[in-house]
Amino acid sequence: MTETENQKISFNHHKIIVLLVDDQPMIAEAVRRALSSEEDIEFHYCQDPTEAIKLAPKINTTVILQDLVMPEIDGLMMVRYFRVNKASAQIPIIVLSTKEEATIKSEAFQLGANDYLVKLPDKIELIARIRYHSHAYITQLERDAAFHALEESREQLAEANRTLQKLSSLDGLTGIANRRSFDEILNKEWLRAMRNNEPIGLIMLDIEFFKLYNDHYGHQGGDDCLKKVAKGLVATINREADFLARYGGEEFSAVLPDTDLQGAFKVAEEMHQAIKSLQIEHAKSKVADTISISIGAASIVPQKDTEPEVLIAAADQALYKAKEEGRDRVMPAEIGPDAA
Repeated sequence: MTETENQKISFNHHKIIVLLVDDQPMIAEAVRRALSSEEDIEFHYCQDPTEAIKLAPKINTTVILQDLVMPEIDGLMMVRYFRVNKASAQIPIIVLSTKEEATIKSEAFQLGANDYLVKLPDKIELIARIRYHSHAYITQLERDAAFHALEESREQLAEANRTLQKLSSLDGLTGIANRRSFDEILNKEWLRAMRNNEPIGLIMLDIEFFKLYNDHYGHQGGDDCLKKVAKGLVATINREADFLARYGGEEFSAVLPDTDLQGAFKVAEEMHQAIKSLQIEHAKSKVADTISISIGAASIVPQKDTEPEVLIAAADQALYKAKEEGRDRVMPAEIGPDAA
């Protein structure tokens, strides 16, 4: 249970809890009797100043009545102790004194006392001041609790939005990034590569004869196949900056920042081998007995006034050429000096 929830439970019914710190039992009895008729006021008494500092927050005190003259400790020092203790720093303190001296009263207020009464005060006045300070304290606690609850609610909402954003960027079947994320990342990395005059690599691939696979093994079989292929491709992504996505259907793509054509071709070869090693049976394939992929790899240094579509077109063209030349292979793109 959080601190905020504890405060809500403790102060929800506006119960006033008085702690009297005084070394004279006779004074304690007089105060107890004065408050005995008030059903919403709970009275506690403590003679030991050291114990009182621990007791005040423990019983959720809403106001402290404190004597200024005690044998073990100076009353003004006691006020200071209450104020430096985080658990009791905000609890209202009404100082009780045998006489009204302006200098002592001034020092008490400077140290953090909220009120000053000459003991024993009139019953009506005592109850009125206890209620006033307790209600002000309870109201502040409830405001703090409401503020903390609001902050917690905002953080929970922010976390929910972050989760939603993450989910909206993932492919529901394979768990890797979706086409929307691919477009965002490619545009972002394209602009970064342009600023830094660095190459950006792109891999486009698809599963051979996947429609025939679906027709033969059923849609559930097709879904299982896509999950296994995605997992196999993820295993080949070694750099944190590299980005794999399901482009659509049986197509996958990978954005490779700061990667030239040789580097993109190397990653593509690793992907090709990774899927081959899965040995997923494909009885209807026209190129192999198992699932195979064709891959196009491209790389370019983006120039001013160019768009990422140039790179996508190059990788697509390489993929098409891989299929033309027999499938189940990797083909590098040919981008001439005017392609950008």
